[in-house]
Amino acid sequence: MTEWSYTVRIWSIRKRPYRKPFQLRWQVGTRPHSESFLTAGLAESRRAQLITASRAGEPFDVDSGLPKSMVQKERDVSWYQHARNYVAMKWDHSPASTRRNLAEAMATLTLTLVKDTKGMPDHRTVRRVLYTWAFNVKRWQEEPPADVKAALAWVERKSVPTSALSDRMLVRQALDACARRLDGKPASGSVIARKRAIFHQCLGLAIDAELLAENPLHAVRWKAPERVEEEIDPGCVPDPRQAAELLAAVRAQGARGRHLEAFFGCIYYAASRPGETVGLRQIDCDLPRRGWGMLRLRESRARSGTAWTDSGEAHDRRGLKHRSRKAVRYVPIPPELVALLRWHVTVHGTSPDGRLFRTARGGMVQESGYGEVWARARAEILAPAEQETKLAKRPYDLRHAAVSTWLSSGVEPQLVAERAGHSVAVLFRVYAKFLKGGDEAANAKISARLQRRTASPS
Repeated sequence: MTEWSYTVRIWSIRKRPYRKPFQLRWQVGTRPHSESFLTAGLAESRRAQLITASRAGEPFDVDSGLPKSMVQKERDVSWYQHARNYVAMKWDHSPASTRRNLAEAMATLTLTLVKDTKGMPDHRTVRRVLYTWAFNVKRWQEEPPADVKAALAWVERKSVPTSALSDRMLVRQALDACARRLDGKPASGSVIARKRAIFHQCLGLAIDAELLAENPLHAVRWKAPERVEEEIDPGCVPDPRQAAELLAAVRAQGARGRHLEAFFGCIYYAASRPGETVGLRQIDCDLPRRGWGMLRLRESRARSGTAWTDSGEAHDRRGLKHRSRKAVRYVPIPPELVALLRWHVTVHGTSPDGRLFRTARGGMVQESGYGEVWARARAEILAPAEQETKLAKRPYDLRHAAVSTWLSSGVEPQLVAERAGHSVAVLFRVYAKFLKGGDEAANAKISARLQRRTASPS
């Protein structure tokens, strides 16, 4: 830990019969310091720097004897190096999707925080190199190709010092870059918020490393473009009849469709996320012959790409979204899904590790694979005009259909949130329009109650 002192004494230059004859002596706190120079001019110049810093009220480092401004300058590193330090610090404790987000944000910021663009390779090439090499810790031990090496050398040479981020206009420039996509169009509100949060954390590390005195984001008057609320559009949610027809259209697509019918059924009847459904095991399912069953959702197998996972597999194995690693979500499932899953196990069995759903080679179900099946089912069921809309555009819309069905059925929002793996606040925000849909029923109940109270006794 650096020890600072404001007690500084600086003596006059003295000349000695040595190779560097002009000696400057000063004292910080109780610790003496000295430095020798070849000429009197150099010695006087350094003495003037120390005197100026002392008169300006700068604290001096007791160990080195230098004022804070000079200490920071010696410690300073380029933004590019600091960004790599930040990614390395976060890497081991981050899931694969977060690693991707870190690399994307750092690539955006680093490409902006350069002294100039003279001699820069193609813009997209540099960004790709930053994303896939500079901020992917897994590749740091690999020998990059010549073009990658040249692009990284250019970035390292042109990157601004981290201390330059005390300039608010430079910070605004970086924030503006976070608000744009590669094609120059505005980025989505969620992407802007994510990149700004990563930028804020990275600047926080610069403060801890004493590269910056304070976080400049707090002082910059910059307003992000209006963020669109993540409220679900009812137009994308299929009703129970449409959902049943879509599942039937999946089943009609031969062996592949029959294998995936229960997969989509879990998303619809249990509101499980696709990543949670991919890794579902038989041991986590209670499937009685009659009545309701139960799913115990324990983990997510979201596809992040082999470049970002520790295992080298495309799917990252992690806990439930926004929950601790050991958290379990219990979801009661209706007889319709119980029957689907019992039939699936009877016909298809399970993989060696107990997973219900798998590819022909026993691997994880891929988004591209089940997305293709879903697109065909949608084309089969929906009218041409409906296919042009957002209705059931993604398999994830089945999850929205499940939650909206529960809400419209009168299930308490707290219970719906628990089963869906949401907080109540998120449920109210995301499914606001479905909650509003119960106004007529609520008004009818209130009216009935008021009429009973005002009715005259017979």
